[in-house]
Amino acid sequence: MKRMIGIVLIGLVSISLCAQSTKKIRELEKQHAALQKQISDSETLLQSTKKDVKSQLDNLAVLSGQIADRKQYIETIEKDVQVIQNEIDRLRTDLKTLERELAEKKKKYEKSVMYMYKNKSIQEKLMFIFSADNLSQMYRRMRYVREYADYQRRQGKEVQRKQREVSDKQKTLLASRDAKADMLKQGEAEKLKLEEQEKERKALLSALQKKQGAIQLEIKEKRRSANRLNAEIDRLIEIEIEATRKRKEAEARRKAEAERKRKEAQKETIAESKKAAIPESKVEVYKVDNEDLRLSNVFEKNKGRLPMPITGAYAIVGHYGKYQVKGLRNVRLDNKGIDVKGKEGAQARVIFDGEVSAIFQYNGLSNVLVRHGNYISVYCNLSSVQVKKGSVLKTKDIIGQIHTDTNGNTVLHFQLRKETAKLNPEIWLAK
Repeated sequence: MKRMIGIVLIGLVSISLCAQSTKKIRELEKQHAALQKQISDSETLLQSTKKDVKSQLDNLAVLSGQIADRKQYIETIEKDVQVIQNEIDRLRTDLKTLERELAEKKKKYEKSVMYMYKNKSIQEKLMFIFSADNLSQMYRRMRYVREYADYQRRQGKEVQRKQREVSDKQKTLLASRDAKADMLKQGEAEKLKLEEQEKERKALLSALQKKQGAIQLEIKEKRRSANRLNAEIDRLIEIEIEATRKRKEAEARRKAEAERKRKEAQKETIAESKKAAIPESKVEVYKVDNEDLRLSNVFEKNKGRLPMPITGAYAIVGHYGKYQVKGLRNVRLDNKGIDVKGKEGAQARVIFDGEVSAIFQYNGLSNVLVRHGNYISVYCNLSSVQVKKGSVLKTKDIIGQIHTDTNGNTVLHFQLRKETAKLNPEIWLAK
């Protein structure tokens, strides 16, 4: 009985391992499909054919973003190829073990078959049983004949089961090899595309390097405009923080006053009744930022998983912080958020549950601030909005339409703050 249980358990483990291998390969293929779709979608984003500096810088940003995505995809493929190779090595080891076990079981089965063949006739079995010296021995011989027949049947079934395990393992191994071959093929195709994009970027850089003066003027104008926009965002955030502080203080005073009155009423009741003092009931301590703290904690738990603030295909064309544009001399950018390019008609969407705290106009376009507890997300460059101050939003609710300029660029400028502190949105968003 114990032997049979062990056999069943071994079988279940083998089936489970095969299923895990297949599942792992499917998960990797699914991840690759998602990454490939993101890259394909970003390649459909319109690039301006105009030769002015602004358009060429925009094209350089789009192309650089696509190159970065493709490099990351190639790295992912290479890592996953190694994962599958490790799986193939494990499957080969398992297959050798199974084939060895199968050979041993076949050998045992052959011996039992040969024994039964030599003693196959009913007469021989009966003679073996009736030649016993006494009834006890006869009974033992009868049981032996019956149990040996059962043993032979079990041996046959074990051989069949082990053969199925070997067959299943061979199929899983072949599937893993095919998956590895497909990934290697994908990797080679992506490397060729990367080479083409690198050539395109090199040609674009060569054209831009001849326009160094115009580039500096364009960057200077962008910086001036960004500074004005950021100053307005900072001002509104400070107003929001101050208003929140005053609201919380007022709420705290109201609760304190209510508590004072409750205690006074309790004292009057005690004095009037002249009874023993009633033990004071425990009062819930009011936390000034209780609700904001709850929202913030949940927000923080979603770091790296928040949705992109734009609908449809996208490419990040402006990164957070101060950085040098690779390939261009003395071209430094300072971004307080990120710039996300989408298709014409793309919409801005909120990254998490929150409340619209401010809407303001700048250069004829709308900008929206949404509060998520202690965190604030900012959506800029909108041609229209469909929310208003005080609107309560759920994750992925649409905020408004992103403006498309005369060059066909649809770019959302997005910022993330923790009160006044500026954060890098890219480490908070799922890409």
